[in-house]
Amino acid sequence: MDSKTISNGILRALAIIVGIALLGYFLYAVRSVLVYIIIAAVIALIARPLIIFLRRRLKFPNTLAVITTMVIFIGLLFSLAAMFVPLVVEQGDKLSLLQTTELEKNIQNIVTQANDYFKSKDIDILAQLQSADVFSGLKSIPDVLNTFVGTLGSFSVGLFSILFISFFFMKDSRIFKNSLLAVIPKGTENRFSQSIEKINDLLSRYFIGLMLQITILFILYTIILLIFGISNAVVIAFLCALLNIIPYVGPLIGAFLMTILSMTSNLGQDFQTVILPTTIYVMIGYLIAQLVDNFASQPIIFSKTTKSHPLEVFLVIIIGGLLMGPVGMIVAVPTYTALKVILKEFLSDNKIVKSLTKDL
Repeated sequence: MDSKTISNGILRALAIIVGIALLGYFLYAVRSVLVYIIIAAVIALIARPLIIFLRRRLKFPNTLAVITTMVIFIGLLFSLAAMFVPLVVEQGDKLSLLQTTELEKNIQNIVTQANDYFKSKDIDILAQLQSADVFSGLKSIPDVLNTFVGTLGSFSVGLFSILFISFFFMKDSRIFKNSLLAVIPKGTENRFSQSIEKINDLLSRYFIGLMLQITILFILYTIILLIFGISNAVVIAFLCALLNIIPYVGPLIGAFLMTILSMTSNLGQDFQTVILPTTIYVMIGYLIAQLVDNFASQPIIFSKTTKSHPLEVFLVIIIGGLLMGPVGMIVAVPTYTALKVILKEFLSDNKIVKSLTKDL
């Protein structure tokens, strides 16, 4: 091997490295656009069954079916905004989500009352909480919520972009498919096309199932909070139900949030006779709702929509969490479902693939 060949190899390798670095920088620079595209794709997948229904059953033209679906989605979006925004604005002081000082004061009051109660039982919990530096950890909660609300405040451009992209994804479902087919090796187009159709069908079912799961939890949480007279029951229930998008971790965050907001909604009441019993009853109801979700809703919804065993789903979510944290837990099931379809199409003779994809 002469020096010219070696030099060309080195230059080619450097060019590849530089190209990958530039591509990575470009993707990082346009990450917000990528997020818009991903969200729009999810919306299009959720809307897909409705569009098919309007086209096949009601004989709507494709464009009219898409416009009707978009109107329905925008109507639902504005209905949610009309229901939740006034409640959040009106009851913001009571929720104490955006006031760092007020939230800290409320937490201190609750802990002081709890400490007085437990001291009567010869238990000094205040000293233990202070030694664990709990309050410094709680101070970060309002900062996170402030960041979240600030992001929502500047979301108007993103919302318009998502709706615009979603419309064209719905109108011409082949846009994404043709983009993928343009970069795959020749001779495999038909097989990839079949895989994409199968993936679209499964992911549509999965995201619709996820919306159904959140709706069930929202209804259960709302009923529980209303029974025990918690202020802003609908808002709290919606926030806690939405957190279930993050598997396993989300319900824990929701439990903490519901506990704090249940306590702060009863500030000024006696801790022993009102705050503590009400919070315990609410958390028992929350636990029952989670048991219903974990042993009824989730196994049925996920097994029917992703054609995967519940144990598979559990392991995939755990692995996704270890690799990429909460984001990995969210995208684990859709990614695994897509990989299963592709593996079945191209490695159908493999024993492991056969075992994993026998229900597809």
